[in-house]
Amino acid sequence: MLEGKHILTGVTGGIAAYKTAAVIRLLVTKGAEVKVIMTEHAKKFVTPLTFATLSGNPVLTAFYNVENGDWNSHVDLGLWADLFLVAPATANTIAKMSAGIADNLLLTSYLSARCPVFVAPSMDMHMLAHHATTANIETLKAYGAMILEPTSGDLASGLSGKGRMMEPEDIVREITEFLKKKTSAS
Repeated sequence: MLEGKHILTGVTGGIAAYKTAAVIRLLVTKGAEVKVIMTEHAKKFVTPLTFATLSGNPVLTAFYNVENGDWNSHVDLGLWADLFLVAPATANTIAKMSAGIADNLLLTSYLSARCPVFVAPSMDMHMLAHHATTANIETLKAYGAMILEPTSGDLASGLSGKGRMMEPEDIVREITEFLKKKTSAS
């Protein structure tokens, strides 16, 4: 079902970024072509080399390559994608997405995307439960984004509660089922 699908994956700066490596591996194994955009903070958790190796594509981190001037067009990325996955999605990025703030390549690509958007929140349980975050998530839902509900368990903060990014296998299953329904409806 994922054969030949173009999946743009945005990785933000959360500890769950290591899980996104497994998501990308599974997507590629199922035949998807994956391109990865990382925020600057994401690079503190997992290196671009990891995602480039797993996706088979260069990882994009900025609007252009300072070495050679190559332009990374957010418009082209948004048009290329059959589906845009943001995983992990931090409270900061969710807030910016809901407000239409476009201060990095991931966010400008999100605003340019003309495809379904899946968002996998990952944060401390109190951040997730905060009124601002819940309002931002509801705004994204109203915009049509599919929220991949975080699960409960041990968190990086040492606390235990809801805020863990959905497991990679479950994320890929959700994406696959969505695309299967979309294809059969066409």
